[in-house]
Amino acid sequence: MILASASPVLLLLSLVTALAYAVPALPRTTLSAPNARQVLLLAWTLHAVCLGLGLSGEMPRFGFAPALSVTAWLVAGFYAVESHVYPQLKTRWALSALGAAAVLLALVFPGKVLHASASPWLALHWALGIASYGLFAAAATHAWFMNLTEERIRLAADTHTGLPLLTLERLTFRFVAAGFILLTATLIAGVWFSETLYGRAIPWKWDHKTIFSLLSWLTFAVLLLGRWRLGWRGRRAATMLYIGSGLLLLAYVGSRFVLEVFLRRGA
Repeated sequence: MILASASPVLLLLSLVTALAYAVPALPRTTLSAPNARQVLLLAWTLHAVCLGLGLSGEMPRFGFAPALSVTAWLVAGFYAVESHVYPQLKTRWALSALGAAAVLLALVFPGKVLHASASPWLALHWALGIASYGLFAAAATHAWFMNLTEERIRLAADTHTGLPLLTLERLTFRFVAAGFILLTATLIAGVWFSETLYGRAIPWKWDHKTIFSLLSWLTFAVLLLGRWRLGWRGRRAATMLYIGSGLLLLAYVGSRFVLEVFLRRGA
């Protein structure tokens, strides 16, 4: 837990980072759009430092909360790039709240200490997996805005998202395709280096993490095939994306959450 694992520097930095994320999300903030983006950039940079300290200290740790924290950091990074290409995109409040919550959650649940003899390939395996998490999280976020925009168009109301429906749909599937490529690479790396990744002779096995990962991969494969061959779009495509993202979330984050929070193993 937090009192047993967080250094004073990491504790203070995490609180400052959460505060920096929270400022643009305040309902009555007087920040202009450019100033809000600057504050988010500061929060994003501090967030990266927090992640670096957590993964490279004397006792590096990793678990479900750090995985979510890295995912939130990646999504915020995608938003920063998109905001320059599509300045009308209005996701600042949601991403600010997500970033603040992720930083605080990782502070409370820092995860387990990494095995000292873990393979150098473990970092690559995790990087691919977490990057796919981030891409699918970004895709799910865009799908939610896509559904919201579609609903408001039907009601002849203000869409609030600031982007045309077709643009949101195109961005959503770009994130899905990129995430699928990285998820495929993650699964291949997991199979290829299964006995050496964690510094212990652990062969490939059909555990819940493997099963949920493969189910999510199959779901995303069906979604992309349906999009390509059958032109799936709208709520059907979004529902498939939510299902695949949920399965992927259960694969690692869900299992580690149960182990660390309910069973108190590796926390």
